Amino acid sequence: MPSPLIPRAVTPAVTGHRRPRTRLVVFAALLLATVVDVPGLGAQSARAPQPAPSTAAAQTPTPRPQIGGIFPHLSVVSEHEPRSEAGIGALVPWADRLWFVGYVAHIAGAGLGLYEVDATMEMRRHPASVTGTFANRLIHNPSNQAIIGPHIIDTKGVVRTFPEMAKHRLAATMEHLTDPAQLVYFLTMEGLLFEANVKTLEARQLFDLVKVLELPAGTRPHFKSAYTDAGRVVVANNTYDERDFKRELAGGRLAEWDGKTWTILERKPFVEVMGKAWAPDTFGRPIYATGWDRASAILKVFRNGAWSTYRLPKGGQTFDHAWNTEWMRIREVQTERFLMDLHGLFYELPSLSYDGRVWGILPVARHLRMVPDFCSWRGLLVLGGDQTDRSVGQPQSGLWFGHQDELWGWGKPQGWGGPWWEDRVEANALSDPFLMTGFDKKVLHLSQQGAPSVKVTVEVDFMGNGRWHTYAELSVPDGGYVHHEFPAGFSAHWVRLKVSQAATMTAQFVYS
Repeated sequence: MPSPLIPRAVTPAVTGHRRPRTRLVVFAALLLATVVDVPGLGAQSARAPQPAPSTAAAQTPTPRPQIGGIFPHLSVVSEHEPRSEAGIGALVPWADRLWFVGYVAHIAGAGLGLYEVDATMEMRRHPASVTGTFANRLIHNPSNQAIIGPHIIDTKGVVRTFPEMAKHRLAATMEHLTDPAQLVYFLTMEGLLFEANVKTLEARQLFDLVKVLELPAGTRPHFKSAYTDAGRVVVANNTYDERDFKRELAGGRLAEWDGKTWTILERKPFVEVMGKAWAPDTFGRPIYATGWDRASAILKVFRNGAWSTYRLPKGGQTFDHAWNTEWMRIREVQTERFLMDLHGLFYELPSLSYDGRVWGILPVARHLRMVPDFCSWRGLLVLGGDQTDRSVGQPQSGLWFGHQDELWGWGKPQGWGGPWWEDRVEANALSDPFLMTGFDKKVLHLSQQGAPSVKVTVEVDFMGNGRWHTYAELSVPDGGYVHHEFPAGFSAHWVRLKVSQAATMTAQFVYS
């Protein structure tokens, strides 16, 4: 289906005997039609000529064109030299403005910084701007300040800057374990963990996580997110390239720190960690972490003192590199409602986790847009971007403004993935649950090597409460292959597999 970002133009038929003037009139009409009303934002439609404006009216801002939710003037554009990248790394509504920071690649580039947008859609690059690689944001409730990039902003819009943090590529800012009123943590993309004082702006390094988390020699650290809750700091590193795909090394990490000891939870690439720390315990108060391996996307959930693992389809294979995930966030876009971006798919993700279970994950849309961050502002859903880098011209990226329910009209949810990709699986082993609900046509592909025959039991959890029921049993010969097409209309929240014999198994679901 056509992209929802740029409406398809309908070109009237023009016969050969018409004069060029007619073409100009048609073109002008189409051009004017792209100026669309956005209530409350000061934009006006181009209609019939208006009376001459009064003196007061003449002082109103010039209407800004917007096309499919995109205002061309609300974009970040880096300088030509040095030329690298121009992404929008973090957004936050604060101090009667929409604030965002741009980022360049590897701190190489120029012309970006801290930006603010007001309700009339006027944008200003703040004088305190620092060009760098920043994708962090945190509302520090004890001091009533917003932290974005290396900057800290009070409720009046006064901006200060952490001098030390302006020198680093910033991936995350999170609450402090022992002194949350005065201190916060900063995580850099290189794996340095700092604590910083929100009053004095002083910072000191605590750890080099490349060493602490035992990243293999020869890998590039690429830490992407961190979050504090339940007495732990959880960090994500998404190092991944062809060597990880071929299982020659494992550079990714999901790890946690309780203030005393670091624990490695996964040696796979993880890109986001998020939760709702201030919510009452009656909500369940889960911590979500997203990542992937070559078999599928991964969602890990911390609840009641333990981590659970779920698998979800990939909406595209183009994200299977550390650099290609910029930044796949989980954000609260409506009160108590999360929107999750994971491997080319948007999902509705509940903030609830009753009885230790994840309830009601639902795919919303498939998309191609790189979305480093998103937020709600003035009743609109705002998506950041990372559209062009030095390889295609002058690096630049823009914002998309719309309503969250517009996402239902984007690409149809579809994808592929599963629990195993040429994995050694022991007899009677159960796979991780794989998401099933919200997709249309479903097929399961199975193959195995190493056993004369393997019986694969397909189980479904149609309630989402962890109660499993046998759906079917499929026999797969050694070196053989079988597939199963689920009936039209059949679905469940989760599906999992169990094997009767030890073998090297591949199990992939394709949803279309």
